[in-house]
Amino acid sequence: MASGSRSLFTVQTAPSARAIALSLLVESDSSEEGIDVLLERALAPSSFDSRDRALTVELTYGVLRRRATIDWRLEPVLDKPLLRLPVAVQMVLRLGAYQILFLDRIPQSAAVNESVNLAKAFTGTVGRDWSGFVNAVLRAFLRHPPEPWPDMNLDAAHALAVRYSVPDWLSRRWVKRLGLASAERACEGVSITPPLTLRVNQLVTTRESLLDTFAQAGITATPTSVSPFGILLQEGGPVPSLPGFDEGAFYVEDEAAQLIPLLLDPQPGDIVLDTCAAPGGKSTHMAALMQNKGIICAVDRKETRLNLVRSNCDRLGVRIVEPIVGDIRQPREWVPLVTAARPPSVKQARRGEPAIDRILVDAPCSGLGVLRRHPEAKWRKDAQALPRHQALQYQILESVASCLRPGGVLVYSTCSTEPEENEDVIERFCRAHAKFQRESAVSWLPPVAQGFVNERGALSTVGNQFSMDGFYAARLRKVL
Repeated sequence: MASGSRSLFTVQTAPSARAIALSLLVESDSSEEGIDVLLERALAPSSFDSRDRALTVELTYGVLRRRATIDWRLEPVLDKPLLRLPVAVQMVLRLGAYQILFLDRIPQSAAVNESVNLAKAFTGTVGRDWSGFVNAVLRAFLRHPPEPWPDMNLDAAHALAVRYSVPDWLSRRWVKRLGLASAERACEGVSITPPLTLRVNQLVTTRESLLDTFAQAGITATPTSVSPFGILLQEGGPVPSLPGFDEGAFYVEDEAAQLIPLLLDPQPGDIVLDTCAAPGGKSTHMAALMQNKGIICAVDRKETRLNLVRSNCDRLGVRIVEPIVGDIRQPREWVPLVTAARPPSVKQARRGEPAIDRILVDAPCSGLGVLRRHPEAKWRKDAQALPRHQALQYQILESVASCLRPGGVLVYSTCSTEPEENEDVIERFCRAHAKFQRESAVSWLPPVAQGFVNERGALSTVGNQFSMDGFYAARLRKVL
């Protein structure tokens, strides 16, 4: 179970799927860790059977994914705002309502009774017995006829926020920026359950061979439509149990993310800098494109995060990644280590030029393009995060600009949908650095992906028909 989660309950019985889900939801409300990390930790004990695991995942992700809709449905049967209740009470009501609204296989009476039992179990941690309150609210919820959806003609942004369970500030932003039709598609995309997408590790196998392996194991899998390296699995499940995992045959990665290294186009023998590299998905992909020849300096601020890079490299058979601890905004912390990894040539050293051939700036961002994968993030973010991220993104570009050799390539990417973190950052950077010129992404993408290149030549997978995550990437070359 997630650290600190057991303290929510005063009973000392083995936790049920609902109890684990409740603990995770309460912890997620105040944690900075992703719900995927919390779930992995909570479900690590082997004593949980597959049904309990599946229900825990369903309840946890379901409540987070549908939270705004659930809250709106609960509102008519509450005599005070839901957010004024203790967090544990909020979450147990949401759990009960989610089962009633979205899980037909669970009897409504069971959803109510189990929620009441949960409320009894955490009595000692919230100061009073809330079980009677939970029972009354959920039984009133069962009796209350469903409200019609909010009228789009009265307040379209609010209606979208409720229907698709997105934060009100975000739906208003998208309606204003995109128009109603595109905003609705964006909101709908946030609310869906994403597919499980794999990237085939070309150092180990081919896509055709891995598809055959899955077919022989009775696993339904299909090649992705856009990425030449991707495989879609029709059903999720424990990834480490899939055939080929231990052999390093694949890495879990969205189809859009698989396109980013193609824009950088790293070649065998190159010196590549991967900023903010953890957990190593793009570093390991670039290593495969480079045929394990050259060097990739993977920089991240925390040793614990670089351990993820090392672990993924070990499993995938990647030998050319050099993890480096350092703040990418402070070149003095990492440039000497990059130089030590592979010193510049005599000619470059004499001219005082850097030796890095290609730089990937996969920048920290709001993550608004991947909210469907991280539904907890919907309730942690606000509009004020955008300028904060923008400032950091620009600082990172500034810090690495002088490290790229003349003629070298820099790719800037985010998993954000918002122009403040994408075009605005690149436009400002190019105005300040005349030696960096934009190049259209078209030449480095497979034909089917070229339709996602915008008028400025950048890759933008926001709102496309292939159900990919929202990514942005711009390619720049440092002229001689």
